[in-house]
Amino acid sequence: MTGCRRSEVIGLRCGEVDIECSCLRLADSKEGASVRPIGLPVLEYLEARRDEEQSTEDYVFPGWEDGTPFGSFPRQWTKLFTDTDLAGITPHVLRHSFASIGNDLGFTQATIAALVGNSRGTVTSRYIHTVDTALIMAADSIAGYIQGLLDGVAFTRTAYPLDRDSRKSALAHFLGKPASGGSADERSAA
Repeated sequence: MTGCRRSEVIGLRCGEVDIECSCLRLADSKEGASVRPIGLPVLEYLEARRDEEQSTEDYVFPGWEDGTPFGSFPRQWTKLFTDTDLAGITPHVLRHSFASIGNDLGFTQATIAALVGNSRGTVTSRYIHTVDTALIMAADSIAGYIQGLLDGVAFTRTAYPLDRDSRKSALAHFLGKPASGGSADERSAA
């Protein structure tokens, strides 16, 4: 639900999870240091895993020995999915699926690239420490959609609604105002 590479998840350290800003701040990835917005389902999962006794250098997914990451991932993956419908699926396929779902939901190539860590930072990005709200919203949408699929939700549409009424409702909700049009109950439900 993140679009991260297998090595990035296995090597993820507790200090790289920024719960407050809803992102992973990877010290080293294929692209170098990288900030990855994460969706709410992922954020809540990582928050639930957090242990107050863990140091920032501990692995989020620790191995059997102290100070080591979870090992033998390929063998464990195969063991988990043998004789299931997912037997031929690899973690890299999941990364591609994340990007494909982002595309299906109408997000741009640049947005998807930023979410999966395929875009190099600019000089300006070295001085900016906050994560783009639009990227967090995109991560929420994609991770939420994947979570819905895992929960058996049958979606009737995949594109984000861009009609004027939906946009007005979202803006009114953001501003804390009732949306214009419709009954008071309809406006408060939005």
